[in-house]
Amino acid sequence: MPIRQLSDALIDQIAAGEVVERPASVVKELVENALDAGARRIEIATAGGGKNLIRVSDDGCGIPAGELPLAVRRHCTSKLAGGLDAIDTLGFRGEALPSIGSVARLSLKSRAAGAAEAHEITVNGGRLDGPRPTALSKGTVIEVRDLFHAVPARLKFLKSDRAEGAAITEIVRRIAIAFPEVRFELAGPDRSRTIFEAVSHADRIHRISAVVGAEFGDNAIAIDAVREEVRLEGFAGLPTFNRGNGLAQFFYVNGRPVRDKMLLSALRGAYADVLAKDRHPIAVLFLTLDPALVDVNVHPAKADVRFRDPGLVRGLVVGSIRQAFTEAGLRSSTANASGLMARFRPDGAAAAPSARRFEGFAPGGFAAPRQAAYDVGASPFRPLNGAVGAATLERSGAEAAFEQDTSEESSQRPPVGNDAASEARDHPLGAAKAQFHSNFIVAETEDGIVIVDQHAAHERLVYEALKTALHGRPLPAQMLLIPEIVDLPEDDADRLADNAATFAQLGLGIERFGPGAVAVRETPAILGRVDCQRLVRDLADELAEFGTADTVRGRIDHVAATIACHGSVRSGRNLKPDEMNALLRDMETTPGSCQCNHGRPTFIELKLADIEKMFGRR
Repeated sequence: MPIRQLSDALIDQIAAGEVVERPASVVKELVENALDAGARRIEIATAGGGKNLIRVSDDGCGIPAGELPLAVRRHCTSKLAGGLDAIDTLGFRGEALPSIGSVARLSLKSRAAGAAEAHEITVNGGRLDGPRPTALSKGTVIEVRDLFHAVPARLKFLKSDRAEGAAITEIVRRIAIAFPEVRFELAGPDRSRTIFEAVSHADRIHRISAVVGAEFGDNAIAIDAVREEVRLEGFAGLPTFNRGNGLAQFFYVNGRPVRDKMLLSALRGAYADVLAKDRHPIAVLFLTLDPALVDVNVHPAKADVRFRDPGLVRGLVVGSIRQAFTEAGLRSSTANASGLMARFRPDGAAAAPSARRFEGFAPGGFAAPRQAAYDVGASPFRPLNGAVGAATLERSGAEAAFEQDTSEESSQRPPVGNDAASEARDHPLGAAKAQFHSNFIVAETEDGIVIVDQHAAHERLVYEALKTALHGRPLPAQMLLIPEIVDLPEDDADRLADNAATFAQLGLGIERFGPGAVAVRETPAILGRVDCQRLVRDLADELAEFGTADTVRGRIDHVAATIACHGSVRSGRNLKPDEMNALLRDMETTPGSCQCNHGRPTFIELKLADIEKMFGRR
């Protein structure tokens, strides 16, 4: 079969297979072009999930009439003046518009800044028509109709209009986070609109909260760290504020939205011992570094990147998030408190107390509505003649019971003594007032109450103490009578040998054994019997993919977590007041004590104002 040159139209259609995967890919390319043009307002309109229509309008600098034909020609771009080592724009390949035009009906209207009039060109199945004068005040408007009409086989692989529309919304949401100063408006076929108003860079948490959720701002910790030439900024959600999937994880490299597996792994590593295995953290992180240190020309979709020093980037992500959690101190997710309060409401309703119906039976045989909040002055059950003073009314039942019953048995569940008020003011977790169901501690703070799971809290305290003791010095090693030889590819053996000193600190003795093998002479004593072959191969794979090897440390931490679980205060044990308060004080000084080793919260805080709202006092 003779070799022949493919036609330009066929070349464009082949390229479109990588650049234009679905309607959301078209929206991504067009919005990125608008941002590169300096747009401050971007409007996106779609129909049929983007298959029938995609229209992107912007107020950017526009394209001169003479350059419009070049804009839809392959490998023509204005964004690579500095070469591939200095890419500071979102687009740079010069493939998007010609690829779109080869599989759809494309029209491009633009008016360059200072131009007397606008011009338009159209591309239908790769055939160019124009430019010709048209009406447009400023900026650029691009319309894409009948996507994949030139390659109808691709339409069979698209999902429903609803699913494709949701993918477009997700793309716009991800881009909107990276550019808070730009106003985005997305309109669908049902005339519904999603609008992200422009905010200043300093207030970008408001844009992030508009995308991720209103509760994110109250349940996130700011991240700002620099290591060598790489800077990491953004917000990491509290470990107890999590989701069942990873859709709320946003990464940006020099302003570009990416879905890089190394960054996702680093985020998971940062939450390794504070999050349940089936839960996913919420985070919005921005990496800024010299463009020469990262390769964004990995795939035409530009969603994957390659770092020159992936170990540095991974260490920055993991270390900065863990350090931020340590410095944040005691912070419990507000979602836990709001969820607890919602359970107090009949049928989970959020209505005001005066609008709720109680599930009791009134004399007439139906649930009687509560007409108004309780009023001491108007109630027939008010204290008579002031016989009961305010001080008596304010005393809790637990305090009265403690003062009346001083037996040894009842002293297992007493509240605190006379200095409770001052202790509550002096400590974040307040003073222990009571224990109920032999597992939960109720503490009074200056502006609310805290409910503590005693087993979960003590389990975390023991775990952190074990980690400090284990990793504060070289771990004891168990020498093998017969060294175990593990055959590996030569490059894997090289990487393992280069990290031998690090492994030695963890009790794992590895040394080179010929060109394609390593010998395991010692294993960490705390791990007991070890499958050396599997352990070493896992380490080699981790070093090859991420440049770091946390497998050994992770296994040691897992053993420590198991010991902590079995060695902590058990549920069902009655605690004395001093023991309860000692537990609270230790929690206040121990990093990570807001959640147990399994990712569950150790305490829930209820503010007094919220409690008063539940009882109709506000």
